[in-house]
Amino acid sequence: MQPDAQGATVSPKAPLEWGQLNFLHTTDTHGWLEGHIKEQNYGADWGDYVSFTRHMKHKAGNLGVDLLLVDTGDLHDGNGLSDASTPNGALSNPIFENVDYDLLTIGVSLPRCFGQAFLTSSVGNHELYVTDIAYETFNQFSKVYGDHYITSNVQITNPATGQLEYIGSKYRYFTTDHGLRIMAFGVLYDFTGNSNVSKVIKARDLVKESWFLDAVNYPQPIDLFVVLGHNPIRTTVSSSTFGILYSTIRGLRPNIPIQAFGGHTHIRDFTVYDTMSTGLESGRYCETLGWASMSGINSSTFTGNQKPRGVPNPTRKAIKVSNSTTPSNTTSVPSNLLYSRRYLDWNRLTFEYHATGSQESTFDYHSGQRVTAEITQDRRQLNLTAFDDSFIVSPFDDAFQFIPDVPYTLASQVIGILNAGAYQKRGLDESHNLETRDFNFNAPFIPSDACTAPDVVDKHAHTSRNLRSRSHGSRTRNPLHRRAPPLTPGYVTTDDFGTDGDDTPHSKIPFFSQPNDLQANASFPADGSTPETVDLVFLDFIGAGYVVPALNKIGGSYDEEDISYYLDKSFTTNSYLPEYARRFWQSGVPNCPVGEGVGSTGHMQTDPICKRCGVVSRELFIAFSPPMCHTLKAPAHLLRSNKLKFTGKTKFKCKR
Repeated sequence: MQPDAQGATVSPKAPLEWGQLNFLHTTDTHGWLEGHIKEQNYGADWGDYVSFTRHMKHKAGNLGVDLLLVDTGDLHDGNGLSDASTPNGALSNPIFENVDYDLLTIGVSLPRCFGQAFLTSSVGNHELYVTDIAYETFNQFSKVYGDHYITSNVQITNPATGQLEYIGSKYRYFTTDHGLRIMAFGVLYDFTGNSNVSKVIKARDLVKESWFLDAVNYPQPIDLFVVLGHNPIRTTVSSSTFGILYSTIRGLRPNIPIQAFGGHTHIRDFTVYDTMSTGLESGRYCETLGWASMSGINSSTFTGNQKPRGVPNPTRKAIKVSNSTTPSNTTSVPSNLLYSRRYLDWNRLTFEYHATGSQESTFDYHSGQRVTAEITQDRRQLNLTAFDDSFIVSPFDDAFQFIPDVPYTLASQVIGILNAGAYQKRGLDESHNLETRDFNFNAPFIPSDACTAPDVVDKHAHTSRNLRSRSHGSRTRNPLHRRAPPLTPGYVTTDDFGTDGDDTPHSKIPFFSQPNDLQANASFPADGSTPETVDLVFLDFIGAGYVVPALNKIGGSYDEEDISYYLDKSFTTNSYLPEYARRFWQSGVPNCPVGEGVGSTGHMQTDPICKRCGVVSRELFIAFSPPMCHTLKAPAHLLRSNKLKFTGKTKFKCKR
């Protein structure tokens, strides 16, 4: 854990069920490798997870079963550890790589028309948005994991040849330690927000390609198909393509189990496709670690234990509970497969509880402690103790644009049109409509310190440990009653197996729907009247595609040429919170500084200057401290190098 993180107070409800084959699943980590500093439920960091995976691999070996580690993409855009470097992920990716994943795929950070994208275990959309990140994934990240990194439908233009190449492997056929033969694919949903240096092959086209059909009909025996993807596992979600993949594989191989792992919608979910096929999705932001296990896989080469001794085993067939809203099973093929699933809260107490006979003094591996120390160093170097919230609340650099002198009669109607229209998301296809349950936000733990208002307390932080009561005033003694401690707020999940999937029970956090957009009026007449014309200000990613069409829908006559920047384009949605805090929150609170590095007063008011040549450079102020000449910007492979540490001393000579 990080030095200022909070420890959980409530343990898991029961040991995990270990089967013939077991999985630990992460997805949509979005840079949260330090854990959630302000939330008790999710206080573990990536170093804790490194130690946990070592323990669990060791336990699997002792039980004579297989354990696979799986990730399904989106490694950045959401936290300062990943987003305060250039490019995003330059510091956090090497930390992520300390986990020996068996299968990974890419997120949607594919290259957009500016910048770079990058890949994760399963390629996520946040690996394809920006060109720089995409090439970092292609040249660096994918090479670390080799054929474990699967991108069945994502290609990128190789700058050396000008030809499209798969970022990772198209598929992986492998044999586990105990002899299970697995064919794995990694499929991103039909993402359309990438730049022109990458290509996402639509699922309906992918399943027709000869190499894919040949892999499904592989000449060597297959005991299990694993389909992972940055892709909603529930086929009723509009953006999911798992239904196409499942139906194609099942049509060609009707008697082989299929296990899916998804992501992108940031929810805990488990779905049943048929009696031999299920899917798991494991939340977001290092809040959730998914667990799935299965027994009954028919394999002539398996040398392990179907039912490991000394631990609970899976007991449930792949049958949906009666309250499930998803379609019924599509096949009635008899199956001996048994399953379990669990959603683990991301904290040390959970990891220690499930690890191999570990207690706090024996839990940490040296490799985990080293990763924890590296996270602490990087956070200090990037000044994230003062600046992190601006990346968490608003991770994107969206600039402010406007159309001047718009008649108020038109401008006042835009908000209603936008909120009645399509969901707006930066760089994503407009067809992706998230459901209410996609946003299962959790209440933060608020520590008591100099920066907290005195009337704000955490009523859930500590609960009484006195679980017994005794009657008084009677000659007979009443029996002792054990009462469960009050539930803390957190995830309350319902999936195709019911309501018992959460590893630690919680009370449900209320959900409140949110509109697409909000509006505020500024500098209006003090007498309460409305002006004849106004400057209509909006974020750059909705201007041409949403605001202009809304105005024209109600009688306006505008086009993209009418749009200009309201502020300097370098001042973005990632800038205004630190600036606001500097101006209005720091006064009278000396123990709450904005900081001397990134986010400091100097950085807010001026561009950084090379200390040797005096050249102004905004490009480097996030990646380097102290700032260095913009002509010396290190390429991604140097940023990622273990030999290159930013200790405040310039590692390069000024070229001027």
